[in-house]
Amino acid sequence: MIPLRFTILSLFPEFFDSPLSSGLMSKAREEALVEFSFVNPRDFATDKHHSVDDRPYGGGPGMVMMLDPLARALRSLKNPGRILLLSPRGRPLTQAVARELSHEPALTVLCGRYEGIDERLLELFPIEMLSVGDFVLSGGESAAVCLIESVARLLPGFMGKDASGDEESFSAGLLEYPHYTRPESFADLSVPPVLLSGDHAKIRAWRREQSLVQTLSMRPELLAQAELSASDRRFLSKISRTLPARNLHIALVHGPVLNKFGETVTVSLTNLDLHDIARISRTYGLAGLTVVTPLEDQQGLARTLMEHWVHGAGGQANPDRADALSMVRVAATLTEAIAQVKDLTGQDPWVLATSAKPDGTVTPDHVREALRTRPALLVLGTGSGLSPALLAQTHAQMAPVRPYGGYNHLPVRAACAILVDRILGDIF
Repeated sequence: MIPLRFTILSLFPEFFDSPLSSGLMSKAREEALVEFSFVNPRDFATDKHHSVDDRPYGGGPGMVMMLDPLARALRSLKNPGRILLLSPRGRPLTQAVARELSHEPALTVLCGRYEGIDERLLELFPIEMLSVGDFVLSGGESAAVCLIESVARLLPGFMGKDASGDEESFSAGLLEYPHYTRPESFADLSVPPVLLSGDHAKIRAWRREQSLVQTLSMRPELLAQAELSASDRRFLSKISRTLPARNLHIALVHGPVLNKFGETVTVSLTNLDLHDIARISRTYGLAGLTVVTPLEDQQGLARTLMEHWVHGAGGQANPDRADALSMVRVAATLTEAIAQVKDLTGQDPWVLATSAKPDGTVTPDHVREALRTRPALLVLGTGSGLSPALLAQTHAQMAPVRPYGGYNHLPVRAACAILVDRILGDIF
Protein backbone atom coordinates (compact mmCIF):
# COMPACT_ATOMS: atom_id res chain seq x y z
CA MET A 1 0.00 0.00 0.00
CA ILE A 2 1.31 3.45 -0.93
CA PRO A 3 1.28 5.72 2.15
CA LEU A 4 -0.74 8.92 2.27
CA ARG A 5 1.83 11.72 2.28
CA PHE A 6 1.20 14.77 4.44
CA THR A 7 3.34 17.85 3.91
CA ILE A 8 2.93 20.36 6.71
CA LEU A 9 3.91 24.00 6.28
CA SER A 10 4.39 25.51 9.71
CA LEU A 11 6.53 28.05 11.50
CA PHE A 12 6.51 25.65 14.47
CA PRO A 13 7.08 22.12 13.13
CA GLU A 14 8.08 20.97 16.63
CA PHE A 15 4.41 21.36 17.61
CA PHE A 16 3.73 18.05 15.85
CA ASP A 17 6.41 15.97 17.58
CA SER A 18 4.14 14.46 20.22
CA PRO A 19 0.71 14.14 18.55
CA LEU A 20 2.14 12.45 15.44
CA SER A 21 4.30 10.07 17.50
CA SER A 22 1.64 8.75 19.85
CA GLY A 23 -0.96 6.00 19.83
CA LEU A 24 -2.34 4.69 16.57
CA MET A 25 -0.69 7.46 14.57
CA SER A 26 2.73 6.28 15.68
CA LYS A 27 1.86 2.72 14.66
CA ALA A 28 0.53 3.92 11.30
CA ARG A 29 3.82 5.67 10.62
CA GLU A 30 5.79 2.53 11.52
CA GLU A 31 3.62 0.49 9.15
CA ALA A 32 4.00 3.10 6.38
CA LEU A 33 0.30 3.88 6.16
CA VAL A 34 1.12 7.59 6.46
CA GLU A 35 4.25 9.64 6.15
CA PHE A 36 4.98 13.24 7.10
CA SER A 37 7.36 15.93 5.95
CA PHE A 38 7.67 19.41 7.36
CA VAL A 39 8.45 22.67 5.62
CA ASN A 40 9.17 25.84 7.57
CA PRO A 41 8.41 29.04 5.57
CA ARG A 42 11.10 30.79 7.61
CA ASP A 43 13.69 28.75 5.71
CA PHE A 44 12.54 30.51 2.52
CA ALA A 45 12.84 34.07 3.85
CA THR A 46 15.43 36.14 1.96
CA ASP A 47 16.44 38.82 4.46
CA LYS A 48 19.09 38.38 7.12
CA HIS A 49 16.50 38.19 9.92
CA HIS A 50 14.49 35.46 8.14
CA SER A 51 11.35 37.55 8.49
CA VAL A 52 8.04 35.85 7.77
CA ASP A 53 5.58 38.50 8.95
CA ASP A 54 4.98 42.22 8.57
CA ARG A 55 2.49 44.92 9.54
CA PRO A 56 -0.80 44.91 7.59
CA TYR A 57 -1.52 47.53 4.97
CA GLY A 58 -4.27 49.83 6.20
CA GLY A 59 -3.15 49.53 9.79
CA GLY A 60 -4.65 47.52 12.58
CA PRO A 61 -3.40 45.19 15.29
CA GLY A 62 -1.16 42.18 14.79
CA MET A 63 1.02 41.00 11.95
CA VAL A 64 0.37 39.19 8.66
CA MET A 65 2.33 36.26 7.22
CA MET A 66 4.33 37.55 4.25
CA LEU A 67 3.59 36.34 0.76
CA ASP A 68 7.10 35.65 -0.56
CA PRO A 69 8.29 33.02 1.98
CA LEU A 70 4.98 31.13 1.72
CA ALA A 71 5.03 31.20 -2.09
CA ARG A 72 8.65 30.00 -2.19
CA ALA A 73 7.84 27.20 0.27
CA LEU A 74 4.89 25.97 -1.79
CA ARG A 75 6.83 26.16 -5.05
CA SER A 76 9.55 23.99 -3.54
CA LEU A 77 7.16 21.05 -3.25
CA LYS A 78 7.46 18.53 -6.09
CA ASN A 79 4.07 16.91 -5.51
CA PRO A 80 1.98 18.88 -3.01
CA GLY A 81 -1.34 17.22 -3.86
CA ARG A 82 -4.32 19.18 -2.62
CA ILE A 83 -3.26 22.24 -0.63
CA LEU A 84 -5.36 22.86 2.47
CA LEU A 85 -5.38 26.00 4.61
CA LEU A 86 -6.89 25.87 8.10
CA SER A 87 -9.08 28.95 8.43
CA PRO A 88 -12.41 29.95 10.09
CA ARG A 89 -13.42 31.13 6.60
CA GLY A 90 -13.22 27.62 5.19
CA ARG A 91 -15.90 25.02 4.63
CA PRO A 92 -16.50 22.86 7.72
CA LEU A 93 -14.32 19.80 8.19
CA THR A 94 -16.92 17.04 8.33
CA GLN A 95 -16.66 13.27 8.30
CA ALA A 96 -17.63 13.33 4.62
CA VAL A 97 -14.78 15.75 3.83
CA ALA A 98 -12.33 13.62 5.83
CA ARG A 99 -13.43 10.53 3.91
CA GLU A 100 -12.99 12.39 0.62
CA LEU A 101 -9.46 13.48 1.57
CA SER A 102 -8.49 9.98 2.72
CA HIS A 103 -8.58 8.85 -0.92
CA GLU A 104 -5.93 11.39 -1.95
CA PRO A 105 -2.30 10.25 -2.43
CA ALA A 106 -0.88 13.51 -1.04
CA LEU A 107 -2.06 16.46 1.01
CA THR A 108 -0.32 19.70 1.93
CA VAL A 109 -1.53 21.40 5.10
CA LEU A 110 -0.77 25.10 5.49
CA CYS A 111 -0.82 26.39 9.08
CA GLY A 112 -1.43 30.10 9.43
CA ARG A 113 -0.18 32.29 12.27
CA TYR A 114 -0.57 35.86 13.52
CA GLU A 115 -3.55 37.65 11.92
CA GLY A 116 -3.45 35.35 8.89
CA ILE A 117 -1.77 35.13 5.50
CA ASP A 118 -1.42 37.63 2.66
CA GLU A 119 -4.65 37.17 0.68
CA ARG A 120 -2.79 37.07 -2.64
CA LEU A 121 -1.49 33.59 -1.81
CA LEU A 122 -5.02 32.30 -2.48
CA GLU A 123 -4.85 33.75 -5.98
CA LEU A 124 -1.46 32.25 -6.77
CA PHE A 125 -2.13 28.67 -5.64
CA PRO A 126 -5.17 26.33 -5.69
CA ILE A 127 -5.66 26.50 -1.94
CA GLU A 128 -8.77 25.02 -0.30
CA MET A 129 -9.78 26.47 3.06
CA LEU A 130 -11.13 24.19 5.80
CA SER A 131 -12.46 25.09 9.25
CA VAL A 132 -12.52 22.86 12.32
CA GLY A 133 -15.04 25.08 14.11
CA ASP A 134 -16.40 28.54 14.70
CA PHE A 135 -13.66 29.73 17.04
CA VAL A 136 -10.25 31.36 16.81
CA LEU A 137 -6.92 29.64 17.55
CA SER A 138 -3.45 31.11 17.94
CA GLY A 139 -2.33 29.17 14.88
CA GLY A 140 -3.34 26.46 12.47
CA GLU A 141 -1.19 23.72 14.02
CA SER A 142 -3.76 22.37 16.49
CA ALA A 143 -6.43 22.49 13.78
CA ALA A 144 -4.05 20.64 11.46
CA VAL A 145 -3.74 17.82 14.00
CA CYS A 146 -7.53 17.44 13.95
CA LEU A 147 -7.52 17.36 10.17
CA ILE A 148 -4.67 14.86 9.92
CA GLU A 149 -6.15 12.43 12.44
CA SER A 150 -9.67 12.60 11.01
CA VAL A 151 -8.28 11.70 7.57
CA ALA A 152 -5.58 9.19 8.53
CA ARG A 153 -7.82 7.04 10.73
CA LEU A 154 -9.99 6.29 7.70
CA LEU A 155 -7.11 4.59 5.87
CA PRO A 156 -7.38 0.79 5.62
CA GLY A 157 -5.47 -0.79 8.48
CA PHE A 158 -5.18 2.34 10.62
CA MET A 159 -7.83 1.25 13.17
CA GLY A 160 -6.78 -2.37 13.22
CA LYS A 161 -10.41 -3.45 12.92
CA ASP A 162 -11.75 -1.32 10.08
CA ALA A 163 -15.34 -1.76 11.27
CA SER A 164 -14.45 0.40 14.28
CA GLY A 165 -14.60 3.49 12.12
CA ASP A 166 -17.92 2.53 10.60
CA GLU A 167 -19.87 2.69 13.87
CA GLU A 168 -18.60 6.00 15.16
CA SER A 169 -20.19 9.43 15.30
CA PHE A 170 -21.01 10.91 11.87
CA SER A 171 -20.02 7.75 9.95
CA ALA A 172 -23.68 7.10 9.14
CA GLY A 173 -24.69 10.74 9.49
CA LEU A 174 -25.69 10.24 13.13
CA LEU A 175 -24.08 10.78 16.52
CA GLU A 176 -22.80 7.64 18.17
CA TYR A 177 -24.72 5.58 20.73
CA PRO A 178 -23.57 5.45 24.41
CA HIS A 179 -20.90 2.94 25.47
CA TYR A 180 -20.55 0.92 28.69
CA THR A 181 -17.97 -1.45 30.14
CA ARG A 182 -17.26 -3.18 33.47
CA PRO A 183 -18.32 -2.97 36.26
CA GLU A 184 -21.94 -3.81 35.55
CA SER A 185 -23.07 -1.53 38.38
CA PHE A 186 -21.36 1.54 39.81
CA ALA A 187 -22.72 4.05 42.37
CA ASP A 188 -26.25 2.70 41.81
CA LEU A 189 -25.90 3.22 38.04
CA SER A 190 -26.35 0.08 35.95
CA VAL A 191 -25.58 -0.91 32.40
CA PRO A 192 -28.77 -1.01 30.24
CA PRO A 193 -30.13 -4.59 30.47
CA VAL A 194 -30.36 -5.02 26.72
CA LEU A 195 -26.54 -4.87 26.46
CA LEU A 196 -26.30 -7.82 28.84
CA SER A 197 -28.93 -9.90 27.04
CA GLY A 198 -26.68 -11.50 24.45
CA ASP A 199 -29.37 -10.84 21.85
CA HIS A 200 -27.35 -9.18 19.10
CA ALA A 201 -30.39 -8.16 17.06
CA LYS A 202 -31.89 -6.34 20.05
CA ILE A 203 -28.54 -4.73 20.84
CA ARG A 204 -28.20 -3.44 17.25
CA ALA A 205 -31.75 -2.05 17.39
CA TRP A 206 -31.09 -0.37 20.77
CA ARG A 207 -27.87 1.19 19.54
CA ARG A 208 -29.58 2.53 16.42
CA GLU A 209 -32.36 4.05 18.50
CA GLN A 210 -29.86 5.61 20.89
CA SER A 211 -27.98 7.16 17.96
CA LEU A 212 -31.23 8.64 16.73
CA VAL A 213 -32.04 9.99 20.22
CA GLN A 214 -28.59 11.56 20.61
CA THR A 215 -28.74 13.15 17.17
CA LEU A 216 -32.25 14.53 17.52
CA SER A 217 -31.44 15.91 20.98
CA MET A 218 -28.02 17.42 20.30
CA ARG A 219 -27.55 17.92 16.55
CA PRO A 220 -30.95 17.70 14.79
CA GLU A 221 -29.60 19.39 11.66
CA LEU A 222 -27.57 16.23 10.91
CA LEU A 223 -30.76 14.29 10.25
CA ALA A 224 -31.24 16.15 6.97
CA GLN A 225 -28.33 14.24 5.40
CA ALA A 226 -28.56 10.96 7.33
CA GLU A 227 -29.73 7.76 5.71
CA LEU A 228 -32.95 7.01 7.58
CA SER A 229 -35.19 3.99 7.17
CA ALA A 230 -38.96 4.07 7.51
CA SER A 231 -38.65 2.58 11.01
CA ASP A 232 -36.08 5.28 11.92
CA ARG A 233 -38.55 7.96 10.90
CA ARG A 234 -41.38 6.37 12.86
CA PHE A 235 -39.15 6.20 15.93
CA LEU A 236 -38.10 9.84 15.56
CA SER A 237 -41.72 10.90 15.20
CA LYS A 238 -42.56 9.10 18.42
CA ILE A 239 -39.72 10.46 20.56
CA SER A 240 -39.89 14.02 19.24
CA ARG A 241 -42.81 14.67 21.58
CA THR A 242 -40.49 14.45 24.59
CA LEU A 243 -37.67 16.63 23.27
CA PRO A 244 -37.02 20.43 23.26
CA ALA A 245 -40.18 21.26 21.28
CA ARG A 246 -42.20 20.44 24.38
CA ASN A 247 -40.56 23.39 26.15
CA LEU A 248 -41.64 25.95 23.54
CA HIS A 249 -44.88 27.88 24.13
CA ILE A 250 -46.46 30.52 21.88
CA ALA A 251 -48.39 33.64 22.93
CA LEU A 252 -50.41 35.43 20.24
CA VAL A 253 -51.03 38.94 21.60
CA HIS A 254 -53.92 41.10 20.40
CA GLY A 255 -53.43 43.87 22.93
CA PRO A 256 -51.68 46.03 23.84
CA VAL A 257 -50.21 46.28 20.33
CA LEU A 258 -49.45 49.11 17.95
CA ASN A 259 -51.48 50.20 14.95
CA LYS A 260 -49.91 51.58 11.76
CA PHE A 261 -49.86 55.08 13.31
CA GLY A 262 -47.83 53.89 16.31
CA GLU A 263 -50.81 54.15 18.69
CA THR A 264 -51.42 51.53 21.37
CA VAL A 265 -54.58 49.57 20.63
CA THR A 266 -56.24 46.19 20.95
CA VAL A 267 -57.12 44.40 17.71
CA SER A 268 -59.75 41.77 17.06
CA LEU A 269 -59.01 38.09 17.13
CA THR A 270 -58.61 36.58 13.63
CA ASN A 271 -60.07 33.13 13.08
CA LEU A 272 -57.42 32.27 10.48
CA ASP A 273 -54.51 33.20 12.78
CA LEU A 274 -55.87 31.09 15.61
CA HIS A 275 -56.42 28.04 13.39
CA ASP A 276 -53.11 28.26 11.54
CA ILE A 277 -50.89 28.95 14.54
CA ALA A 278 -52.60 26.13 16.44
CA ARG A 279 -51.85 23.81 13.52
CA ILE A 280 -48.23 25.00 13.41
CA SER A 281 -47.91 24.36 17.15
CA ARG A 282 -49.38 20.88 16.86
CA THR A 283 -47.29 19.97 13.80
CA TYR A 284 -44.04 20.87 15.57
CA GLY A 285 -45.07 19.32 18.88
CA LEU A 286 -45.04 22.56 20.87
CA ALA A 287 -46.38 22.82 24.40
CA GLY A 288 -49.28 25.10 23.54
CA LEU A 289 -50.65 28.38 22.20
CA THR A 290 -52.11 31.15 24.35
CA VAL A 291 -54.37 33.76 22.78
CA VAL A 292 -53.91 37.03 24.71
CA THR A 293 -56.65 39.67 24.57
CA PRO A 294 -57.90 42.02 27.31
CA LEU A 295 -61.38 42.22 25.73
CA GLU A 296 -63.90 39.90 27.37
CA ASP A 297 -65.99 39.55 24.21
CA GLN A 298 -62.89 38.46 22.29
CA GLN A 299 -62.01 35.98 25.02
CA GLY A 300 -65.52 34.61 24.72
CA LEU A 301 -65.21 34.39 20.95
CA ALA A 302 -61.98 32.39 21.27
CA ARG A 303 -63.64 29.95 23.68
CA THR A 304 -66.66 29.60 21.41
CA LEU A 305 -64.44 28.76 18.46
CA MET A 306 -62.53 26.20 20.44
CA GLU A 307 -65.70 24.61 21.78
CA HIS A 308 -67.02 24.22 18.23
CA TRP A 309 -63.81 22.78 16.83
CA VAL A 310 -62.75 20.65 19.79
CA HIS A 311 -65.99 19.32 21.28
CA GLY A 312 -68.69 20.34 18.80
CA ALA A 313 -69.64 19.61 15.23
CA GLY A 314 -66.39 21.02 13.82
CA GLY A 315 -64.33 18.55 15.82
CA GLN A 316 -66.49 15.61 14.76
CA ALA A 317 -66.08 16.56 11.10
CA ASN A 318 -62.38 17.38 11.34
CA PRO A 319 -60.57 15.49 14.14
CA ASP A 320 -57.15 16.83 13.05
CA ARG A 321 -58.34 20.40 13.54
CA ALA A 322 -59.77 19.43 16.93
CA ASP A 323 -56.38 17.97 17.90
CA ALA A 324 -54.63 21.25 17.05
CA LEU A 325 -57.14 23.60 18.66
CA SER A 326 -57.19 21.56 21.86
CA MET A 327 -53.75 23.12 22.54
CA VAL A 328 -55.15 26.68 22.67
CA ARG A 329 -55.47 28.60 25.94
CA VAL A 330 -56.90 32.07 26.57
CA ALA A 331 -55.41 34.83 28.76
CA ALA A 332 -56.35 38.44 29.41
CA THR A 333 -52.73 39.65 29.71
CA LEU A 334 -49.22 38.55 28.92
CA THR A 335 -48.61 38.30 32.68
CA GLU A 336 -51.39 35.72 32.85
CA ALA A 337 -49.93 33.81 29.89
CA ILE A 338 -46.52 33.72 31.60
CA ALA A 339 -48.17 32.42 34.78
CA GLN A 340 -49.88 29.66 32.78
CA VAL A 341 -46.51 28.44 31.50
CA LYS A 342 -45.07 28.49 35.02
CA ASP A 343 -48.04 26.52 36.34
CA LEU A 344 -47.56 23.91 33.61
CA THR A 345 -43.79 23.57 33.87
CA GLY A 346 -42.88 24.65 37.40
CA GLN A 347 -40.36 27.12 35.95
CA ASP A 348 -40.37 30.77 35.00
CA PRO A 349 -40.20 30.82 31.19
CA TRP A 350 -37.70 32.75 29.10
CA VAL A 351 -40.04 35.33 27.53
CA LEU A 352 -38.97 36.29 24.00
CA ALA A 353 -40.47 39.12 21.97
CA THR A 354 -40.63 39.01 18.19
CA SER A 355 -40.57 41.96 15.82
CA ALA A 356 -39.88 42.87 12.20
CA LYS A 357 -37.62 45.66 13.45
CA PRO A 358 -33.87 44.89 13.49
CA ASP A 359 -33.55 45.37 17.25
CA GLY A 360 -33.48 41.75 18.39
CA THR A 361 -30.29 39.74 18.79
CA VAL A 362 -31.46 36.30 20.00
CA THR A 363 -30.94 33.72 17.27
CA PRO A 364 -32.90 30.49 16.72
CA ASP A 365 -29.81 28.52 17.78
CA HIS A 366 -29.80 30.32 21.14
CA VAL A 367 -33.45 29.45 21.70
CA ARG A 368 -32.99 25.81 20.69
CA GLU A 369 -30.12 25.43 23.14
CA ALA A 370 -32.10 27.07 25.96
CA LEU A 371 -35.06 24.75 25.39
CA ARG A 372 -32.96 21.82 26.57
CA THR A 373 -33.17 23.07 30.16
CA ARG A 374 -36.01 25.60 30.48
CA PRO A 375 -39.35 26.62 28.93
CA ALA A 376 -39.56 29.57 26.58
CA LEU A 377 -42.57 31.70 25.66
CA LEU A 378 -42.37 33.13 22.14
CA VAL A 379 -44.51 36.28 22.04
CA LEU A 380 -46.04 37.16 18.66
CA GLY A 381 -47.77 40.49 18.14
CA THR A 382 -50.70 41.28 15.88
CA GLY A 383 -51.48 44.69 14.37
CA SER A 384 -48.21 46.49 13.71
CA GLY A 385 -46.30 44.85 16.53
CA LEU A 386 -46.01 44.67 20.30
CA SER A 387 -46.38 47.85 22.34
CA PRO A 388 -43.42 49.27 24.31
CA ALA A 389 -45.21 48.46 27.59
CA LEU A 390 -45.55 44.84 26.59
CA LEU A 391 -41.98 44.63 25.29
CA ALA A 392 -40.87 45.70 28.77
CA GLN A 393 -42.34 42.46 30.12
CA THR A 394 -40.10 40.32 27.94
CA HIS A 395 -36.53 39.21 28.67
CA ALA A 396 -35.09 39.53 25.17
CA GLN A 397 -36.06 39.90 21.54
CA MET A 398 -35.47 37.55 18.66
CA ALA A 399 -33.74 38.73 15.52
CA PRO A 400 -36.32 39.34 12.77
CA VAL A 401 -37.00 36.80 10.06
CA ARG A 402 -35.48 39.08 7.40
CA PRO A 403 -33.03 41.31 9.32
CA TYR A 404 -31.44 42.78 6.19
CA GLY A 405 -34.48 42.98 3.91
CA GLY A 406 -36.04 46.28 2.95
CA TYR A 407 -39.56 44.84 3.04
CA ASN A 408 -40.40 42.95 6.22
CA HIS A 409 -44.16 42.65 6.61
CA LEU A 410 -44.99 38.97 6.96
CA PRO A 411 -48.38 37.88 8.28
CA VAL A 412 -48.05 36.71 11.86
CA ARG A 413 -48.88 33.10 11.07
CA ALA A 414 -46.14 33.00 8.39
CA ALA A 415 -43.60 34.55 10.75
CA CYS A 416 -44.60 32.02 13.40
CA ALA A 417 -44.06 29.08 11.05
CA ILE A 418 -40.65 30.35 9.92
CA LEU A 419 -39.41 31.08 13.45
CA VAL A 420 -40.57 27.76 14.86
CA ASP A 421 -38.94 25.85 12.03
CA ARG A 422 -35.66 27.72 12.46
CA ILE A 423 -35.67 27.15 16.21
CA LEU A 424 -36.45 23.44 16.14
CA GLY A 425 -34.75 22.39 12.93
CA ASP A 426 -37.59 19.87 12.56
CA ILE A 427 -36.21 18.14 9.50
CA PHE A 428 -36.99 14.44 9.66
